[in-house]
Amino acid sequence: MNLSEFQNKISEAGNPVVVDFWATWCMPCKITKPILEKLAKEYIDRVDILPINADDSGELLKHFNIFGIPTVLTFYNGKEVGRVTGVKNEAGYRAMFNALVEGKNVKLPIAPFERMLRLGAGILLGVVGYSTNNWLVLGIGGLIAFLGVYDRCPVWTALTDMIYRR
Repeated sequence: MNLSEFQNKISEAGNPVVVDFWATWCMPCKITKPILEKLAKEYIDRVDILPINADDSGELLKHFNIFGIPTVLTFYNGKEVGRVTGVKNEAGYRAMFNALVEGKNVKLPIAPFERMLRLGAGILLGVVGYSTNNWLVLGIGGLIAFLGVYDRCPVWTALTDMIYRR
Protein backbone atom coordinates (compact mmCIF):
# COMPACT_ATOMS: atom_id res chain seq x y z
CA MET A 1 0.00 0.00 0.00
CA ASN A 2 1.32 3.43 -0.85
CA LEU A 3 0.90 6.66 1.11
CA SER A 4 -2.00 8.11 -0.92
CA GLU A 5 -3.99 4.85 -0.66
CA PHE A 6 -3.35 4.80 3.08
CA GLN A 7 -4.43 8.42 3.55
CA ASN A 8 -7.62 7.73 1.58
CA LYS A 9 -8.49 4.74 3.78
CA ILE A 10 -7.85 6.71 6.97
CA SER A 11 -9.84 9.74 5.81
CA GLU A 12 -12.77 7.61 4.56
CA ALA A 13 -13.03 5.63 7.80
CA GLY A 14 -16.07 6.53 9.83
CA ASN A 15 -14.50 5.27 13.04
CA PRO A 16 -11.13 5.58 14.74
CA VAL A 17 -8.58 3.33 13.04
CA VAL A 18 -6.02 0.91 14.46
CA VAL A 19 -3.24 0.25 11.93
CA ASP A 20 -1.20 -2.91 12.50
CA PHE A 21 2.16 -3.05 10.69
CA TRP A 22 3.18 -6.70 10.55
CA ALA A 23 5.13 -9.22 8.45
CA THR A 24 4.71 -12.94 7.82
CA TRP A 25 8.19 -13.76 9.16
CA CYS A 26 7.74 -11.73 12.37
CA MET A 27 7.19 -13.95 15.45
CA PRO A 28 6.02 -11.10 17.73
CA CYS A 29 3.48 -10.18 15.02
CA LYS A 30 2.04 -13.69 15.30
CA ILE A 31 1.43 -13.04 18.99
CA THR A 32 -0.14 -9.64 18.39
CA LYS A 33 -2.40 -10.64 15.49
CA PRO A 34 -4.88 -12.87 17.42
CA ILE A 35 -5.21 -10.27 20.18
CA LEU A 36 -6.00 -7.50 17.68
CA GLU A 37 -8.42 -9.78 15.77
CA LYS A 38 -10.29 -10.58 19.00
CA LEU A 39 -10.55 -6.89 19.90
CA ALA A 40 -11.59 -6.03 16.34
CA LYS A 41 -14.60 -8.34 16.76
CA GLU A 42 -15.50 -6.79 20.12
CA TYR A 43 -15.23 -3.22 18.80
CA ILE A 44 -16.56 -3.97 15.31
CA ASP A 45 -18.86 -0.94 15.02
CA ARG A 46 -16.65 1.48 16.96
CA VAL A 47 -13.06 0.94 15.75
CA ASP A 48 -11.74 -0.06 12.32
CA ILE A 49 -8.65 -2.26 11.92
CA LEU A 50 -6.24 -1.85 9.02
CA PRO A 51 -3.51 -4.52 8.83
CA ILE A 52 -0.56 -3.54 6.64
CA ASN A 53 2.15 -5.93 5.53
CA ALA A 54 5.38 -4.06 6.26
CA ASP A 55 7.24 -5.93 3.52
CA ASP A 56 4.90 -4.47 0.89
CA SER A 57 4.65 -0.95 2.29
CA GLY A 58 8.11 0.57 2.51
CA GLU A 59 6.81 4.05 1.71
CA LEU A 60 4.51 3.97 4.75
CA LEU A 61 7.27 2.67 7.01
CA LYS A 62 9.48 5.54 5.95
CA HIS A 63 6.71 8.14 6.25
CA PHE A 64 5.76 7.08 9.79
CA ASN A 65 9.36 6.38 10.91
CA ILE A 66 8.62 2.75 11.74
CA PHE A 67 11.81 0.88 12.54
CA GLY A 68 10.43 -2.20 14.28
CA ILE A 69 7.42 -4.43 13.95
CA PRO A 70 4.88 -5.09 15.15
CA THR A 71 4.00 -1.43 15.34
CA VAL A 72 0.41 -0.39 15.96
CA LEU A 73 -0.62 3.17 15.10
CA THR A 74 -3.94 4.64 16.16
CA PHE A 75 -5.79 7.38 14.29
CA TYR A 76 -8.70 9.51 15.47
CA ASN A 77 -10.29 11.89 12.95
CA GLY A 78 -7.37 11.22 10.59
CA LYS A 79 -4.76 12.25 13.17
CA GLU A 80 -2.26 9.88 14.76
CA VAL A 81 -3.02 9.72 18.48
CA GLY A 82 -0.95 6.74 19.57
CA ARG A 83 1.85 4.37 18.71
CA VAL A 84 2.91 1.07 20.22
CA THR A 85 5.95 -0.86 19.07
CA GLY A 86 6.47 -4.44 20.17
CA VAL A 87 4.16 -6.96 21.73
CA LYS A 88 1.77 -5.86 24.47
CA ASN A 89 -0.70 -7.95 26.41
CA GLU A 90 -4.43 -7.94 25.75
CA ALA A 91 -5.09 -5.48 28.56
CA GLY A 92 -2.71 -2.99 26.96
CA TYR A 93 -4.34 -3.24 23.56
CA ARG A 94 -7.80 -3.09 25.17
CA ALA A 95 -6.80 0.17 26.89
CA MET A 96 -5.75 1.47 23.47
CA PHE A 97 -9.13 0.58 21.93
CA ASN A 98 -11.00 2.12 24.87
CA ALA A 99 -9.02 5.36 24.57
CA LEU A 100 -9.85 5.52 20.86
CA VAL A 101 -13.56 5.01 21.46
CA GLU A 102 -13.48 7.81 24.06
CA GLY A 103 -11.52 10.09 21.71
CA LYS A 104 -8.49 10.32 23.98
CA ASN A 105 -4.78 10.07 23.23
CA VAL A 106 -3.62 6.50 23.55
CA LYS A 107 -1.44 5.88 26.60
CA LEU A 108 -0.78 2.29 27.56
CA PRO A 109 -0.31 1.51 31.23
CA ILE A 110 2.99 0.08 32.41
CA ALA A 111 2.71 -3.59 33.40
CA PRO A 112 3.18 -4.16 37.15
CA PHE A 113 6.24 -6.37 36.64
CA GLU A 114 7.86 -3.79 34.37
CA ARG A 115 7.07 -1.02 36.87
CA MET A 116 8.67 -2.96 39.74
CA LEU A 117 11.69 -3.86 37.61
CA ARG A 118 12.29 -0.20 36.73
CA LEU A 119 11.83 0.94 40.32
CA GLY A 120 14.09 -1.80 41.69
CA ALA A 121 16.86 -1.17 39.17
CA GLY A 122 16.62 2.58 39.72
CA ILE A 123 16.81 2.27 43.49
CA LEU A 124 19.71 -0.16 43.25
CA LEU A 125 21.66 2.16 40.97
CA GLY A 126 20.77 5.09 43.21
CA VAL A 127 22.14 3.31 46.28
CA VAL A 128 25.32 2.31 44.43
CA GLY A 129 25.76 5.84 43.09
CA TYR A 130 25.22 7.41 46.50
CA SER A 131 27.50 4.99 48.36
CA THR A 132 30.33 5.42 45.83
CA ASN A 133 29.76 9.17 45.53
CA ASN A 134 29.21 8.71 41.79
CA TRP A 135 26.64 11.33 40.81
CA LEU A 136 26.29 10.03 37.27
CA VAL A 137 25.21 6.57 38.47
CA LEU A 138 22.94 8.20 41.04
CA GLY A 139 21.33 10.34 38.32
CA ILE A 140 20.85 7.36 36.01
CA GLY A 141 19.27 5.46 38.89
CA GLY A 142 16.90 8.34 39.52
CA LEU A 143 15.96 8.48 35.85
CA ILE A 144 15.29 4.74 35.68
CA ALA A 145 13.19 4.91 38.85
CA PHE A 146 11.22 7.83 37.38
CA LEU A 147 10.51 5.70 34.29
CA GLY A 148 8.70 3.33 36.64
CA VAL A 149 6.29 5.99 37.89
CA TYR A 150 6.16 8.73 35.22
CA ASP A 151 2.69 7.70 34.05
CA ARG A 152 1.35 8.47 37.54
CA CYS A 153 3.18 11.78 37.97
CA PRO A 154 0.71 14.71 37.72
CA VAL A 155 3.42 17.20 36.72
CA TRP A 156 4.63 14.93 33.90
CA THR A 157 1.04 14.38 32.73
CA ALA A 158 0.32 18.12 32.69
CA LEU A 159 3.54 18.88 30.77
CA THR A 160 2.99 16.19 28.15
CA ASP A 161 -0.65 17.19 27.70
CA MET A 162 0.47 20.79 27.04
CA ILE A 163 3.06 19.59 24.53
CA TYR A 164 0.72 17.27 22.64
CA ARG A 165 -2.11 19.80 22.42
CA ARG A 166 0.00 22.15 20.32
